[in-house]
Amino acid sequence: MGSVGNGVDVVDVVVVGAGPTGLMLAAELRLHGVDVVVLERLAERSGQSRGRGLHARSVEIMDQRGLLDRFLAEGGKFEVGGFFGGIVTPWPERLDTAHRYGLSVPQPATERLLEERALELGARIRRGSEVVGLGQDEDGVDVLLADGTRLRSRYLVGCDGGRSTVRGQLGVGFPGEPSTVETLLGDMELTADPQTVAAVVEEVRRTQLRFGVIPLGDGLHRIVVPAAGVAEDRAAAPTLEEFRRQLRKLGGTDFGVHSPRWLSRFGDATRQAERYRVGRVLLAGDAAHVHPPTGGQGLNLGVQDAFNLGWKLAGAVAGWAPEGLLDSYHAERHPVGARVLRNTRAQMTLLGTEPGPTALRELLSELMDFEEVNRYVTGMITAVDVRYDLGEGHGLLGRRLRDVQLGQGRLYGLMHGGRGLLLDQAGGLSVEGWADRVDHVVGVSAELRDLGVPSVLLRPDGHVAWVGEDQQELLGRLREWFGAAAG
Repeated sequence: MGSVGNGVDVVDVVVVGAGPTGLMLAAELRLHGVDVVVLERLAERSGQSRGRGLHARSVEIMDQRGLLDRFLAEGGKFEVGGFFGGIVTPWPERLDTAHRYGLSVPQPATERLLEERALELGARIRRGSEVVGLGQDEDGVDVLLADGTRLRSRYLVGCDGGRSTVRGQLGVGFPGEPSTVETLLGDMELTADPQTVAAVVEEVRRTQLRFGVIPLGDGLHRIVVPAAGVAEDRAAAPTLEEFRRQLRKLGGTDFGVHSPRWLSRFGDATRQAERYRVGRVLLAGDAAHVHPPTGGQGLNLGVQDAFNLGWKLAGAVAGWAPEGLLDSYHAERHPVGARVLRNTRAQMTLLGTEPGPTALRELLSELMDFEEVNRYVTGMITAVDVRYDLGEGHGLLGRRLRDVQLGQGRLYGLMHGGRGLLLDQAGGLSVEGWADRVDHVVGVSAELRDLGVPSVLLRPDGHVAWVGEDQQELLGRLREWFGAAAG
């Protein structure tokens, strides 16, 4: 950290928000030596567990950074194909991933593990630091905190949630659809016996899929129940009496709920920031998009935003980023976010209790019995089918490459440092001039050969930037994604 003449601290990047998105981004930036400070409004972690799992693509990401064993120790694997609009189907047979499962990990555990990783790498996390103002010029961003403290950074990323202060300060539009229904969500204890709970839940869910009682262990349960309407003040937490009233209304019993750990509400609003970048300020996670939690995609989408942005922003800080690299963050992630907004809105329709949505859900349930439909839906929800538009070329271009076996070990085991990677099967290629940014691995892989891949250049996020054999073509792609060769 440096300082300017007036004593204001200067850092490379300020990340606003210490949720999963902000912590993942901080860790990614520190892999490249970027000086990063995370500012969090709350004095300590909230303990709320809105997100309860990692889908397959996020599992891959943790493996690519050497974190998967830590997450496996915190949660169990699940294989639920489709997982779409309340429709549960077997896992599809041919999903394009070596990690054919999700992980049931409470959000507090995810945040703790990512915070530990960011701190290990040297990030600084300042809790109780609320951002109330910011401004930027050609050289950096000025940040004002509620206690009067000022910071100066080269870049700033708002990962501060759906009511993002950063987005508001930028004046970026957040268009979309308002909430039409609302659901109550909370963790609490109950006195009803498990048999009674199971029987009531089974009966109610015949017609109302936004109803559930999920055991969390140690006597704690996750309660999900439709609200009576849409609250005027969405920021106000519901009361325990609201839960009791709605549980009795739909299930005939309130299960004796008591001792809540936290209570919350969520609606079905879908909104997306018009721009993910304004000059030296960027948006990620819920600051860039909000949507219903159907399909469990929210936490995953934010972590994947950070994974896309981290290495690009690090390149901009280091000075090697080619023109347009930082803008590719919006170009690639905005369409992905828009697709999640669409599929969650569709799922909320399927969860409706009217005859139309019920008939539609029954029809889609039948379609999900087809392997191709199941694989398509599951690939969409788990994000393993994401493909960035990198132009014409090989079918893998723009897609992330699944973990494959190489002579030197597993592919993902070679990606822990967050660098680019050239997999050179014939040994006739070179990354000379880019060796500070791109690793070069020579050796034949049967799995790559079966995929029709002679050699492949991977970006630090694991997406395929080039497939081929020609050195001149490779040089063009290296310059496009990793800047000019070192002198």
